[in-house]
Order: sequence, then structure tokens, then C-alpha cells
Amino acid sequence: MVIFLAVAGLPGRRSLVSTSASGSAGCDLFRGRWVADESYPLYNASSCPFVPDVFDCRRNGRPDSGYLKLRWSPAAGCELPRFDGAAFLRRWRGKTVMFVGDSLSMNQWVSLACMLHAALPAPGRVAYVPGEPVSSVRFVDYDLLLVLYHTTFLVDVVTEEGVGRVLRLDSMRNASAWIGAHLLVFNTWHWWTYRGKSQVWDLVQDGNSTYRDMDRVTAFSKGLSTWARWVDANIDTSRTRVFFQGISPSHYMSKQQDSEVPARGGSCLKQTRPLQDAAGGEAVLPEQAVVRGVIDAMTSPVSLLDITALSQLRIDAHPSVYAGRGRDGCDCTHWCIAGLPDAWNQIMNAMLLMQKD
Repeated sequence: MVIFLAVAGLPGRRSLVSTSASGSAGCDLFRGRWVADESYPLYNASSCPFVPDVFDCRRNGRPDSGYLKLRWSPAAGCELPRFDGAAFLRRWRGKTVMFVGDSLSMNQWVSLACMLHAALPAPGRVAYVPGEPVSSVRFVDYDLLLVLYHTTFLVDVVTEEGVGRVLRLDSMRNASAWIGAHLLVFNTWHWWTYRGKSQVWDLVQDGNSTYRDMDRVTAFSKGLSTWARWVDANIDTSRTRVFFQGISPSHYMSKQQDSEVPARGGSCLKQTRPLQDAAGGEAVLPEQAVVRGVIDAMTSPVSLLDITALSQLRIDAHPSVYAGRGRDGCDCTHWCIAGLPDAWNQIMNAMLLMQKD
């Protein structure tokens, strides 16, 4: 199903706060603080036709709006340009931008689609094709295709008769669908931790060996290494920029708890302010170390969108109980739209501007 959308005129936006992505070479865009900014958010989610109900916290009754009015400000010496959607549309004219991963990839894909939709000059034409595993938004006047390819592990889960669902750590049968994009943004981690009824596989296959279970960080490392080898062997990085989204944190656990039992009601419940003032010195999570190690060992240039520390502060930015009708519990995994994923895209765009064409 293709949904064609017309875009009405939009009020003007404030110009860039900086013409450069970094004040100096080696600037770390991921260290800094969240600051109040009344010019935010960059768009109104109610005017964006791509936002699924689960991410539209205001429409679902969230009463506070302070979480929308926060801007990521990198540490001294760095300047992060305000996102210029019109410039992005021009720069990526005729190209394909693809997000490959789970629902957190969808979070970032929807965010970028809304940021670009808000920047379209009127009259703008947009073709929206929702689907599974592929959804897309085409900005027709720019021939820019924004694609989401949904996959939970990057590697395969295959149902085998008489055996069950097998997580194959060395298999990526559908990866050919990702070749040809001009910007690829990969993500996986969230589903590797699931157990019990939420687990979507029964066995783990690693080469010629099959296991009932495996240490999840070890399994993640093996699966991500398969992805890395595939990128090195199949992606022409002279024409395709490759990013890894990084580890998006959940806030079910209180930072003061030693136990891994979720906090009652979800610890993001009723949170309306970030956890603290600054990010940058936090301990590295085991899954973060895996991602960094795998990327460092690759022969292809892959940019890490190292979002963990700055996102850990945003305990206020989850849907919580405002994830829509028919959804029980408290969602402290995904992020409201508009909201935190806009900063991920702003930083990614800055990194792209810092890289040479």
C-alpha cells in the first residue's frame, strides 16, 4: 500500500547555531549535557504522518512537555549544528538511506522521516509505504528514499521442522536486500536479552554446534562478528556510508539497584527530567564493549553512533504508560517521538558533514 501525502507550508525555523559540526579536530559529540531550549522540538509529531501510535506520547495522553524542550549540547570545544532538513534533502537527493534493525531502528527512522517532512517546502510530495519487513518513505521531489528493514538480530532465526526456531549466529540470508543503499544504519541488541515467553528462538547454532542457550553477550559478539564480516566483504564504502546505531539503554532498572529485577512499574514511570546534568564518564556496558571491539577489528570504515551515555540520562524520554491503547505495563525501552532519537539523527548528520564526500 502506497500512501501519497501532500505537505502544507510550515513556519520558518531558526537557522543553524553553527556552520561546522565540530569546533576542533577530535571533538567528541557524545560527551556533554542536556540543556533547555524553547525552540525545540524540531517538529510537531501530530503533523507527521509516519509516527506509530506506540511512539506518539502526547497523543496518548502524556501531560508534560518538558522532555520535548531539551537539546543535546556537546562538551566545551564542540559545536553541534542544528539539524537543517532542507540541506539534508538536497545533499541526499536521488539516494537511499536505510535503517536495518529492530524497533529501536524504527524509532530513529521515524524521527528522521519527521525531521525531513517538517523541512519540505510546500507543496511537497511524499509516498509512504508501511510494511513488514520493509517500510519506506519517499520524498518524491528529491527522489530520496528513507527505508526501514526490520530484523531483530541481523543474523537469521530459522524455523526447522521437528527442531524449532534456531538462531543462526553465522547466517545472514536476507542481507543482499541491504546492498545498494547510500547510507546504512545498523542496530541490534535489544532482543538478545529476552528469555522465557518473550524469547523468539529455541536453539542457538554456532557453526556445526547447536546449543540450548549461550551467554547472551557471547552470542551477541558472535552474531555481530558475522555482520562485520558481511559488511567487509559486500559493502563498497566508497559509495555507501555505514553506521552502527550503538546501544540504546532501557530504564527498567534503578541505577541504585544491584538486582536485575525490574523496578516496580518501570523506573521511567512519572519521570519528567533527565537523570543528571552531564554525560561522558559512565562505565562501559559489556554490550558496548562488544560493539566497539567488533567495529575496531573491521577493515571497512564504520562510524559508531555511540548514543548510550547521552541516552542513559533521558529517563524522562520513554513512552512509559503513554504507549497507546491496549498496551499493558510501562515501556521504558522505546522513546517518544518527537524526542531523544531526534538528537541521534542530529549527531549522525553532523558526523556525515564532518566526513569527506
